[in-house]
Amino acid sequence: MIYIGIDPGKSGAIAIIDEVGITVDPFDEIIYRDRLGLIGERIENGERAVCALEKVGARPMQGVSSTFEFGRNAGFIEGLLVANEIPYALVTPQRWKKEFALLKRDKDASIAEARRLFPSVSLLPTERSRKDNDGMAESLLIAEWARRYAR
Repeated sequence: MIYIGIDPGKSGAIAIIDEVGITVDPFDEIIYRDRLGLIGERIENGERAVCALEKVGARPMQGVSSTFEFGRNAGFIEGLLVANEIPYALVTPQRWKKEFALLKRDKDASIAEARRLFPSVSLLPTERSRKDNDGMAESLLIAEWARRYAR
């Protein structure tokens, strides 16, 4: 079984948990297209997959252009999931964060929880990065939520 977690935000990421291991990548259209395309091929060959995609919406005081970009990213991701016939569920931040006791906590708490659950997984977006990426941490937690609940 393949479990996918996606945080569609500007600093979002995709995480994949399967029998081979765990991969986490920061948002990049080409990486998403390639990763989800390969999963689509695996589904054609009889494997099962499920994706949990964070349900997003505009936030108060968010600018028009950033809201548009946010929606564009989310639509792009949903399009890839549909095109590759990958079943997915929209999950609110409140729902998946409740599983990890992260409600009303900041992004650093998500990083700490991802490190605790997956200590061997790097949350650095590039080899030169020094700071863990909260989108990568949250996508990993969303994938873990999918592993636990979205069958």
